[in-house]
Amino acid sequence: MMLDRWTQVYTQKLLKTPASCLSKYTTANTVTLVGFGMGILALPLLIQQHYAAALVMILLNRVADGLDGAIARQTSPSDAGGFLDITLDFIFYAAIVLGFAAAQPATNALAAAFLLFCFTGTGTSFLAFACMAAKNQLQPEQPPKSLYYLEGLTEGTETLLFFGAACLWPTGFPVLAWCFGALCLVTTATRLLRGYRLLKQAQPAPPGHCQ
Repeated sequence: MMLDRWTQVYTQKLLKTPASCLSKYTTANTVTLVGFGMGILALPLLIQQHYAAALVMILLNRVADGLDGAIARQTSPSDAGGFLDITLDFIFYAAIVLGFAAAQPATNALAAAFLLFCFTGTGTSFLAFACMAAKNQLQPEQPPKSLYYLEGLTEGTETLLFFGAACLWPTGFPVLAWCFGALCLVTTATRLLRGYRLLKQAQPAPPGHCQ
């Protein structure tokens, strides 16, 4: 799947003009914070089972997530801004799952717990590789980002589609969560294998050691 590689080509073009206008009045970090605030509003809406309104907040969060990156590329991208963006993204993702769990605990809680467990795998493999890739000066083969990460079956676009499907079919959340969680486990496994191999190749062997 790995839809981000394809969707980012179009979203970056669409967001270029509005980002250029916004950059005159605000900063990328401000857009990140505002977008996070809108995304977190989805949590109480989900708990109250206002799924349509929650979906609107989720979509606004994702638009802001694209805009902050576009503004940063047009102005002055920074490691601090990248750190803020990725941290708040992970908190937002977890908050949405928590919202579905709290909305219908009897039916959703176990599936939500499984999905959060799977998110831990995708998140840690994502960030751990990015850290080691920077240390070993690995060059990304992807659009400019604050972090060099490994692709997988479940990325931003797939996660948004999952959230959208869950909001449109809230009673199907358990089935959707178990299926999406399974895909997250596949992503974690492939990132572990590929990341280990890339880092092993990038790190020179000690003198006199045969690999």
